[in-house]
Amino acid sequence: MELQRNPHHVFRIMYHFVWIPKYRHKVFSEPYRTVMKNIIEQIGYDYNIEILELEIPVDHIHMVVRSEPKVSPVDIMQIIKSISARQFFKLHPDIKKKYFWGGKLWTQSYFVETIGNVNEKIIRQYVKISLLLTIDLNESRN
Repeated sequence: MELQRNPHHVFRIMYHFVWIPKYRHKVFSEPYRTVMKNIIEQIGYDYNIEILELEIPVDHIHMVVRSEPKVSPVDIMQIIKSISARQFFKLHPDIKKKYFWGGKLWTQSYFVETIGNVNEKIIRQYVKISLLLTIDLNESRN
């Protein structure tokens, strides 16, 4: 993963999201899968959410995104879920009427995890070592 930059930060932030339609209905067979994929990709483009991977099995969605520090995972999900539901139902009112008569396409829940190119053990070791190095540097100055 390469580093990203903006005027004030250097960062590398990636998230893996998984979420499901209400009642876990198996609605994303073709052509609906392609429609939803196009909708989500367009939302990513419009809102500067870099979608690196997007897969849509029939009853859930997996997405990997790269983000800036100022954009939280909650914000990303709120944007993606709300706009995608509205646009999907606008294009396919028959699906809304058949499966989602309550008006909600998505459940409120989702799974999110951060993704890095190192694992937790390495980060913990780095933090411990950096503390020891700081202590050693301070002692050598005295």
